[in-house]
Amino acid sequence: MSSIPIGYLISPLLLALCTYFVVAPSNWPRIFNSLGSYFGVINELPFLALFWLISSTWLAFSEGDVYSPVGWLAFGLTMLVVVGLMVIIYRGLQAAPVVSRALDDSLEEGWRASINHKIEGRLQKKFVAKALLGPFFKRRYDVERIANISYGNAGVRNLLDIYRHRSHPTGCPVLVHLHGGGFVRGRKNSQSLPLIYQLASQGWVCISANYRLSPAARFPDHLIDVKKVIAWVREHGYEYGADPMTIFLAGNSAGGHLAAMAALTPNAPTFQPGFECVDTSVTAVICLYGYYDYIDRKTGAPSSPMACSGKDVPPFFVAHGDQDRLVPVKDVRLFAEHLRNSSTNPVIYVELPRAEHNFDLFHSIRTEAVVQGIEAFAAWVMANNKHNSHPS
Repeated sequence: MSSIPIGYLISPLLLALCTYFVVAPSNWPRIFNSLGSYFGVINELPFLALFWLISSTWLAFSEGDVYSPVGWLAFGLTMLVVVGLMVIIYRGLQAAPVVSRALDDSLEEGWRASINHKIEGRLQKKFVAKALLGPFFKRRYDVERIANISYGNAGVRNLLDIYRHRSHPTGCPVLVHLHGGGFVRGRKNSQSLPLIYQLASQGWVCISANYRLSPAARFPDHLIDVKKVIAWVREHGYEYGADPMTIFLAGNSAGGHLAAMAALTPNAPTFQPGFECVDTSVTAVICLYGYYDYIDRKTGAPSSPMACSGKDVPPFFVAHGDQDRLVPVKDVRLFAEHLRNSSTNPVIYVELPRAEHNFDLFHSIRTEAVVQGIEAFAAWVMANNKHNSHPS
């Protein structure tokens, strides 16, 4: 038997495992569960998987490799995977209505009239063409990146990158993004790039920052670094066209935890050693699949946003997948409820159907829907805060 049909079988077999892992009901046995973070990526890349299947099937037919028992088995498996990918695409299309409804439920009636009509128009779209790009073309020609600017004395862990429009507008709102990685890994310029480049192309100054990691770092080292980034923006942001008084703090996974902690502890001297007098309050917060309980592995010291509250909490945009296997969605619901019970500002909670952890790493239907929601949220925050500036 020719080995070529065996080669054709490998693609649909691998994709069948990934699709099963994502599509099967949560109470079904999950084979290779430890590989879930790898298998689950197909949840955001169904179009790439479809292209792969179509290409390999066309090649198999053109070379006559299908006309054997193994070839027909591969073809039948391909058809099953295509059905599963259609299910994944359909589920992804539910994200935009969920995001839009969450904003409508949390903001005042008529809020859409206060934001730019182009942003509001994008919010209404269930699908945008960029979702077809997947892991490709995350960067944009109209955005420049200024890399490896030092904001502290911890070497490579205290470096940040700046993303801004090549036209160099001034008075721009700032997005500070904090990467995930469980406080033990991760780096700047690797996560949430679709969001960063989209905002930078619209006239924002976006910052992606490293911070110290465990086990070398101990709590509150990570949080102190976040405060240092905010202090750096206050002092140097104007040099890059930023409005240093309009800072949106964002993060995913562990970065979402740090964003929440920093926003809920503004100007706390304990977390600002040597720069206690710097204003580290922020305009608003964006938390993507964050987790909100943490115990330092060396000291055992707890650090949880659930322990922080106050009426002056800034507006929050919290998004989480209801299929997240790393951070149970029930814990995030409690966090959103905690914020709403203590804050006088809106808390937008978006629970994305069938979304996994790390849903925003690539261009996808779901990623674009969340980015559109964040744009609308940020536009509303700035339109309703007269102290904030808009990009020139």
